[in-house]
Amino acid sequence: MEIDEENNENKGGMWDLEQKLDQPMDEEAGRLRNMYREKKFSTLLLLRLAYQSLGVVYGDLGTSPLYVYNNTFPRGIEDPEDVIGALSLIIYSLTLIPLLKYVFIVCRANDNGQGGTFALYSLLCRQAKINTIPNQHRTDEELTTYSRSTFHEHSFAAKTKRWLEAYPYRKNALLILVVVGTCMVIGDGILTPAISEKFFSVLSASGGIKVDHPKMSNGINLPSNYLSLMCLLITVCLLASLSVIYDTLTKKFIILLVDADVVVVVAVIILVGLFSLQHYGTDRVGWLFAPIVLLWFLLVGGIGIYNIWKYDSSVLRAFSPVYIYRYFKRGKRDGWTSLGGIMLSITGTEALFADLAHFPVSAIQLAFTVIVFPCLLLAYSGQAAYLMQNTDHVVDAFYRSIPESIYWPVFVIATLAAIVASQATISATFSIIKQALALGCFPRVKVVHTSKKFLGQIYIPDINWILMVLCIAVTAGFKNQSQIGNAYGTAVVIVMLVTTLLMTLIMLLVWHCHWVVVLIFTVLSLVVECTYFSAVLFKLDQGGWVPLVIAAAFLVIMYVWHYGTVKRYEFEMHSKVSMAWILGLGPSLGLVRVPGIGLVYTELASGVPHIFSHFITNLPAIHSVVVFVCVKYLPVYTVPEDERFLVKRIGPKNYHMFRCVARYGYKDLHKKDDDFEKKLFDNLFMFVRLDSMMDGCSDSDEYSLYGQQTQHSRDYNGNSSTANIELSYSSMDSIAPAKCHPQGNSTITSSGHESSQTEVDELEFLNSCRDAGVVHILGNTVIRARRESRFYKKLAIDYIYAFLRKICRENSVIFNVPHESLLNVGQIFYV
Repeated sequence: MEIDEENNENKGGMWDLEQKLDQPMDEEAGRLRNMYREKKFSTLLLLRLAYQSLGVVYGDLGTSPLYVYNNTFPRGIEDPEDVIGALSLIIYSLTLIPLLKYVFIVCRANDNGQGGTFALYSLLCRQAKINTIPNQHRTDEELTTYSRSTFHEHSFAAKTKRWLEAYPYRKNALLILVVVGTCMVIGDGILTPAISEKFFSVLSASGGIKVDHPKMSNGINLPSNYLSLMCLLITVCLLASLSVIYDTLTKKFIILLVDADVVVVVAVIILVGLFSLQHYGTDRVGWLFAPIVLLWFLLVGGIGIYNIWKYDSSVLRAFSPVYIYRYFKRGKRDGWTSLGGIMLSITGTEALFADLAHFPVSAIQLAFTVIVFPCLLLAYSGQAAYLMQNTDHVVDAFYRSIPESIYWPVFVIATLAAIVASQATISATFSIIKQALALGCFPRVKVVHTSKKFLGQIYIPDINWILMVLCIAVTAGFKNQSQIGNAYGTAVVIVMLVTTLLMTLIMLLVWHCHWVVVLIFTVLSLVVECTYFSAVLFKLDQGGWVPLVIAAAFLVIMYVWHYGTVKRYEFEMHSKVSMAWILGLGPSLGLVRVPGIGLVYTELASGVPHIFSHFITNLPAIHSVVVFVCVKYLPVYTVPEDERFLVKRIGPKNYHMFRCVARYGYKDLHKKDDDFEKKLFDNLFMFVRLDSMMDGCSDSDEYSLYGQQTQHSRDYNGNSSTANIELSYSSMDSIAPAKCHPQGNSTITSSGHESSQTEVDELEFLNSCRDAGVVHILGNTVIRARRESRFYKKLAIDYIYAFLRKICRENSVIFNVPHESLLNVGQIFYV
């Protein structure tokens, strides 16, 4: 027994030793398994996001095969070799612009996942002082989302930065360039649904009915019985969805629509339905779009392969750029102007960048390279193969190239894909207007947050209905699809030119690329895009003027609003009250201090606004506590909640005057469930606590509250997790770093009790004032042009800006200020 026990003990010891030796191997194996699972999970997540991006991002680009050849050859095909040349242009256009430029270069220039012209502008504003509203402070650069790079003083990037900052007109020129690009994106959002839910997908898809029934009119003479028409259309859609009886019964019902003049009516009904669904949000409306677009790409790709095999496989020689040269040599001026139709093959690329907030760049790149790009090449090649033997079918080449056995299912999918395509552009319009609004370039409108998971998914009701009305007007006004196509091509090429110019600055100031690399990118992009631009100029009188008129209207609105905003800010800066005047009034400010807290809203981040002196000189009383509230937007995509508020004291403590600066990014929203007032007071009370702690190590009565905690607050607070704040002080009305004079421990200890008692007294005073009532004092500043001003200035200020101010949302509505707690103080100034 003893031997057995000893052997067992030895055996157990050996087993323990083996376990210890094997433990590192087991840990390593477990780590490798976890890495494999994480990699597998991230791969599956990437695939899912790439799949979802098809429905939101690529619907516009994917429906282009509906109308490209029709607009490229509006007068018909004279030589079958022209089809090869057009296909070669399409292939290299898709390769150079969407694939190389946007998917692999421009998408990398996102602002923390945000795309669009204003996202590029915000990146530039953080690298150079080019913001036309100078309300930024150096503390804003300390935000965690305020990424800013540095470069050598004598580098080409530094010279470019100094060149931009040298004169105000250069800053204004850059802003106008960004606004022009934004206005063209808005015009894109109007023309895309009209052009058949992103170019004339609506009209082209509805026009597919005319393949079997060419007598159907394209006019806009409306039938008298609207109810019967709508019921008939609904019946047609239901029958078309049945896989067994669609080919017989659907045609019988469509025959009833012959000579009914309903093609445009169908498009208008689809548009009204599309815009009516927007209030549900992208998350709810768009979750069904991905399978539709995926099915669409697979169908057009498969049909393309079938047509290449059936009609003419020699079209694949179009991959040689030699046929582009032959095409221009043979067509000359007509070949050059046909580039306006070729341009439509890459429309939707600009929406790809504007919709970037919804998906990571890697998911967009994966979806484009694996699904979108090859399927589009096959679709265009298949149509070209069909046209090689059927040159007289160029008007409706897409529908005629569909095999007869699957015609109606493809027709239904084409209509659904056209609707999905419009969603991408509408969502992009909402996003870019929200960015413009935050940067002071668009009137205040209601912005609805439609998703709790994705902050970038928003809905703007006013813009939605304006887009719908304009889309219907364009759809009904243009009976010819080619005219809408010309208009759309003009808008797209201008957006691409603006993006190229902004990307040149991004590569210099943000990416620090060598100037040779920047020159190569800029020259190649401008050569291609200016070539397309010169072609669309020939078609200005054929519909190309429409986006220019739309963009001009929005440009006037945006620039006049920005001009008025800048002038109001400059007026407040020049007329702000000096601290000497405030101190001269004494703690009572020369008035009766009544219980309560007055929140005075101002656009100034420093100094006492003129509206305050206007208020106290006309009223005999003021609240016991006055807080100047400044809400400002920074050129960042978001400001974290714990870094949003800056609090400081104005004057001595017995004045009970504070300033609170609330900072937002262009992605942040003021939601109804956000209690702005509560958050403001929470930060104010925290400031008072830390203010009392700093009494012993400060030589000033004025403090500031920042977004991060310093060693002082950690030393005196005893718990670094209680507040994320930083104290600093300034002898005047500015912000400076805190300085603590060397003192003995006994001094700090003796002053601790007094500081604690002072803190309690002031907190009790603030709470009693808060219980007495809070009044929100808003300035209603009216701008007027001087009598000696020029006519255009009077028109802009006295009429356009005044009208925009009248119809835009008030700040009281944005911050959910109760009407019974609101006090407006009016003043007029002349510019």
